[in-house]
Amino acid sequence: MSSFVDAAQLHAKAGDGGAGCVSFRREAHVAKGGPDGGDGGRGGDVWLVADPNQASLLGFRDHPFRRASDGHHGTSKRQHGARGEELVVKVPVGTVVHDRDGVVLVDLAGPGDRWLAAEGGLGGAGNARFLSNRRRAPAFAEQGERGQERWYDLELKLQADVALIGFPNVGKSTLIARISAARPKIADYPFTTLVPNLGVVRVGRRASRPEDVTEFVVADIPGLIEGAAQGRGLGHDFLRHVERARVLCVLLDLSETAPLSPQGQLDVLLRELGDYRGELLERPRLIVGSKGDVAAQHLADVAVISSVTGEGVAALVTAMAAEVSGAREREATEATHEVVVHRPVADEVVVVRQGPHEWCVEGRPALRAVRFQDLTDDEALAEIVRRLRDLGVDRLLGRAGVHDGDVVTVGALSFEWWRDDGGAGLDRGHHRATRRERLARHGRLDDVAGDQERDDT
Repeated sequence: MSSFVDAAQLHAKAGDGGAGCVSFRREAHVAKGGPDGGDGGRGGDVWLVADPNQASLLGFRDHPFRRASDGHHGTSKRQHGARGEELVVKVPVGTVVHDRDGVVLVDLAGPGDRWLAAEGGLGGAGNARFLSNRRRAPAFAEQGERGQERWYDLELKLQADVALIGFPNVGKSTLIARISAARPKIADYPFTTLVPNLGVVRVGRRASRPEDVTEFVVADIPGLIEGAAQGRGLGHDFLRHVERARVLCVLLDLSETAPLSPQGQLDVLLRELGDYRGELLERPRLIVGSKGDVAAQHLADVAVISSVTGEGVAALVTAMAAEVSGAREREATEATHEVVVHRPVADEVVVVRQGPHEWCVEGRPALRAVRFQDLTDDEALAEIVRRLRDLGVDRLLGRAGVHDGDVVTVGALSFEWWRDDGGAGLDRGHHRATRRERLARHGRLDDVAGDQERDDT
């Protein structure tokens, strides 16, 4: 037994990437063996998957955190680190994901729909990756990228499995309170229930094995009266909650205070359902006599229960589970829904003004370009400059209006911007003073990489 939860929060943390290794081959009789550092493994992703066997967001109410495993670091002898395992988080079909500002990000409307909630960090490249004819002994490697970390708001647009239907005060609220953890208002007068109550029912022998447990949602629909299909009372408001139910459970009052005989109640209820929407009469349904502990009348071939004493309730729950399972199987067979895989749009590189003379380059591609273990290494800096140039960061900074001497930050790297014929140089405070640096401070951004190539040649 568990309560129904249709709104919850999710904290998705993807795995961090493993760091690349700086290593050189060292063996007897092998002179200048060269770099052999392996790459780090990629961190695991966090996926949300719509699962028809999940009925509510109960599992996120007290435990919203979901984390994938990290990638392993690279080692010597070009051995790459193992990739982190992705984490699949199952949510009910119809789950809508919002960001913290309330913007809808995705609607997992069909069984099997997938959405990438957090992407794992890339593994860092080992120094063996940077070997070239111009760079024979690279002594730098990449750090692993941090996995994405996000908070989301989850909302469930429910499709009830079983709808309890009956006259007012027939015992629907008592029954749902008996078979689930729902606690609706219960009293001995009609129309105690004015809004539907939902309860999650779990049937199975071993709760430790999810495959042995059937979980379904029961909706306590407020009492129907004759004329409900024409809007009498709150008929339309009540009946609309029945439209998407897979199975109908019709409760008949067997007590002597019932307004009509059991057969009369059944005739009225079925007529109102048919008048409102004819296809409701074709839904699977269970007909049950309620208040068996004080029964004064009966109907042939109708199971009798007492929600007060528990008589017949277990058998009814088993029958409900069987009907729901059959309805789900038929839906799966007849469904034409194609599984949709949703991925967030790739981040773009943008320049943001932080202060009068301070700028920040944001975007995952730019952060990936500067994720080196040693930002004071000249060769690593040359590689960073080449990557930023390829991303067009120099052009973006110029268009944003960066002035000479302004401080620009990209991840863990900060440098002063110096423009001469459209170029830029790195701040000397972040690496050793070299001829390349002095040229860069008064030359173009392209000259830094070109100067590195000439020195290596």
